[in-house]
Amino acid sequence: MAESEEQLVNTSGYGVLKEVDGVIKVLVPTLDTLILVTGLLGHFLVITLLAGRRRKDSHLPHSTDILLLALSAADILLLLCLPFHTSAIVLGRWPFGSFLCKTISFLGVACSAASVFTLAALAVTRYVTVVHPAWVFRSRMRQRIKLTVVLLWAPATALAAPQFAFRTVSSSSAVHCFAFLSDFSQLVYSVALFLCAFALPLGVIVLMYGKIYCFLRSAQQPGAPRLERYQRQVTHTSALLVLVFTLLWLPSYALMFSFVGGTVVGTVSYRSVAIVARLLASSAAVVNPVLYVFMSQKFRRDLAELGRGRWADCRSFLIGCPYVFNRAIVQPFELDTTSDQGQN
Repeated sequence: MAESEEQLVNTSGYGVLKEVDGVIKVLVPTLDTLILVTGLLGHFLVITLLAGRRRKDSHLPHSTDILLLALSAADILLLLCLPFHTSAIVLGRWPFGSFLCKTISFLGVACSAASVFTLAALAVTRYVTVVHPAWVFRSRMRQRIKLTVVLLWAPATALAAPQFAFRTVSSSSAVHCFAFLSDFSQLVYSVALFLCAFALPLGVIVLMYGKIYCFLRSAQQPGAPRLERYQRQVTHTSALLVLVFTLLWLPSYALMFSFVGGTVVGTVSYRSVAIVARLLASSAAVVNPVLYVFMSQKFRRDLAELGRGRWADCRSFLIGCPYVFNRAIVQPFELDTTSDQGQN
């Protein structure tokens, strides 16, 4: 995502986007704000549900829950980088200085890579849980997952390191945040990003869900409707995950290679693809909690319970505050019998 965003920033000042500058200055902030708000809301809901589940069950989180928390953390960091890129695209220049140029570019690549690696780890965890459940109980799966979450940031940081080392600002007619690499070095770096942060995780996801499908198909028994229903659900969910992953990330890498080649930069099609590619890549942080959390029946049940609980709290608060409805407090009627008793 960081690469496609920087390409829009770097080219906007050189006349590539001047013809549609007015549209971009309205469209990009509007859609980016929508992505930022819905993404943060979705991930904070995920964190709230996982924290509530842990308090309710009074036990350590499951291995899948740990990965989902790690995914939310990476996506939230990625979303927090979005306003910087949005401002640079709208202004047509980078106004935040050299250090933030390096830092935001580094975080963009590192967080997107860590998010993708976590999705691959989720696929492996689901495969082990479904196909080898006995091994999960025998092994210390939770401790292994915690270590895996930490280790996933090592290759993500390594992939993002050139962003911090070589990216800096340059001044011409405006200030831009560029990565100063030769054409060959940029090509090598682009290939490394594509293989490590897209092709390899996608291969792992396809392989793991394919193995789950084959296992469920071989274990299918006649007259077992629940197993057949579960198999269909896994098949549809797996296909959807692979399709969405490819759709959201592939345009950004195609744009990155076209930018390295320099053959289509400045064309109308390039401008259109650049806008769509960065929006798709940014939307990954919004789609992830929907696909990996809210499609789960258990999480939907927890979300419904959370909504009912919050509504009950709000209702109790409103009932306890009659001035909210502009109603006066009616004092109870008491019969004064003291005067009658005195007369008697």
